[in-house]
This record gives sequence, structure tokens and C-alpha cells, in this order.
Amino acid sequence: MVRAEFINKASEKLKLIRIERDYTQDKMAEILGISKKTLVQIEKGRSTLGWTGSVTLCTIFRDSEVLAMTFGGDPQDIILSLAFTDYESNEKTMGGKLWWINLESANQFRIQQNVISRHFRILDGQDRRICSSFDEDYIQKRLRELSEEGGV
Repeated sequence: MVRAEFINKASEKLKLIRIERDYTQDKMAEILGISKKTLVQIEKGRSTLGWTGSVTLCTIFRDSEVLAMTFGGDPQDIILSLAFTDYESNEKTMGGKLWWINLESANQFRIQQNVISRHFRILDGQDRRICSSFDEDYIQKRLRELSEEGGV
């Protein structure tokens, strides 16, 4: 996934998220910091949210079922992977029981791929996210480094 795909998917789901929360167009526009006219244009598919609008939507409504189904769980991981080429953190995850496929393991680390967005991540033995990226070569290299270093 690239930014343009992310923006298009977020823009396409804007109306569904608004309906999911039972917000009027006026209220949703106010929450997102855009005009009602712009919101209507986006909902009709004539315009998009853009990068900042898409990030805002996914951040404010991160617990949305519509977003979870669209991006395969919490969209924050995708946002960080798109914003930073190869994102690294040690945030606790649920272990990838729903939206993730285990691809490879080495020592206490494992590579998973999201079934919807297709991005990759490495988790440690306690299901903490070590890094995530759309670049499979980078993830493979990081797994080798981590398993050789013992996780340091």
C-alpha cells in the first residue's frame, strides 16, 4: 500500500464512518476540520481527504469497525509505516490473531503480514511490535539482525 491507496480507502469510507457514529455532515465536518461542502464532495467521490485528512480520520476514529475491516485492524500501524519508511517501536499488540498471518520465526521473533493492507511487522515473544514496513526485504533483514543479536 502506498499513500494514495491509503487516502483513497479512507476517503471512500468517510460516509460509512459518519453513519456508524450517527453524525450529521455538519458535525463530521467540524470534527475533521473541513467545510461541509468539502465533506459532501468527498462523500460523493469527487475529492479525497488528502494525507492529513486521512490521518486525522483514522486517528480520531481509530476504534471504528469500518476502519478495522478496511485496513485489517488498527490503522495507526499503516499510518506509521507510510509516514516513516521503516517504523520501529516496542508497542504491545494482540499478537495478530485476527488480521495477521505468521510468515517466519527466528528465536523469539516472528514476521507477520496483514491480510488486508499486506504490510509486514516483527513481533517479539511478548507480542510487542519491534518494527513494521511494506518492504519485505527490510523486514527479512531486520529479523536476521534481531535473531543474531538476541533481540538487542
